[in-house]
Amino acid sequence: MTILQDPSLTANRAFVLHPGGKFTYEQRAVPDLETDRDVIVRIVATGLCGSDVHYWQHGRIGQYVVEKPIILGHESSGIVVKCGKKVTDLAVGDRVMLEPGDSSPTTEPSPNTTAPPANAAINCRPIFSLRDGSMIEPLSVAVHSCRLAGSLQESSVAVFGAGPVGLLCSAVARAFGASTVVAIDVVDSRLASALKHGATHAYKMDTESPEINAKGLLSSVGLDYGFDVVLDATGAEPCLSCGIHALTRGGTFVQVGLGNPNPSLPVGQICDKEAVFKGSFRYGPGDFKMAIDLLNSRRVKLDGLVTHEFSFEDAEDAFKNVVGRAGIKSVIYGPDVDENEANKFN
Repeated sequence: MTILQDPSLTANRAFVLHPGGKFTYEQRAVPDLETDRDVIVRIVATGLCGSDVHYWQHGRIGQYVVEKPIILGHESSGIVVKCGKKVTDLAVGDRVMLEPGDSSPTTEPSPNTTAPPANAAINCRPIFSLRDGSMIEPLSVAVHSCRLAGSLQESSVAVFGAGPVGLLCSAVARAFGASTVVAIDVVDSRLASALKHGATHAYKMDTESPEINAKGLLSSVGLDYGFDVVLDATGAEPCLSCGIHALTRGGTFVQVGLGNPNPSLPVGQICDKEAVFKGSFRYGPGDFKMAIDLLNSRRVKLDGLVTHEFSFEDAEDAFKNVVGRAGIKSVIYGPDVDENEANKFN
């Protein structure tokens, strides 16, 4: 993530990941407006995504490889400090969140987006809370995956993983009308959080086989025929297998989280059930607007999801915190913005 401290400065501090997993702090040039429709944003808060940690630990996600220094961070919010002449819906001083990639239907999505301080105005959306603004990108991912599942009205939904995206999937599924939403995880505290964010039930996975876990999962909520929809936010092979076994005939499985790019799957179960298996990549047209609408209407609430806050100087500790699965969501402030100052903007 980078941050513009003042538009008159000639340097811009950045937290940079290098191939091999080493982090450094570097000075980067302050960007300028590239077109009359651009704005320059001072980044105040950036949420850490599992993909950021994956790039750090493994140097790649599938075909996307860290081959040169890269600035991570794509869940950001900040304050507009400069506007192009043709920007009419934003002004200097506005608090905005950044949609890191153009999700228009005619644009090829970028595989590895960052949150740069120079952005097209169309990708900056007004918000009230800078801290919560950093959560809108993962909320948009949840919106996209739930939309891929089709109509959720009065449906039964299983959500594997009660991390940030999984919790938001539970919240969105409930907001979209699902009658039963079960959160599945191995961490008790996260399961407790799920019950506060849309889940009607929580189920703790054990070390038994996926088939046995699926039976226990279905029994715990009294479903005789399986779930209408399964959303997997883990990417873990046991969860994929369990979810497919727990799916009803003709049900829909949406793969949200990324893990092993070539997992072993019970294809026989998919065929036998004539199930629909869909991949979900980031978000699409209209998902950010829907995410903001869900927040504004209070159909989805972010209260309590940000559990750890770090200064810019402690950014690497934030990555380590996510690896340790402490809390739910970690947010990095700054530089030159501490937690107290950042929360004054909320």
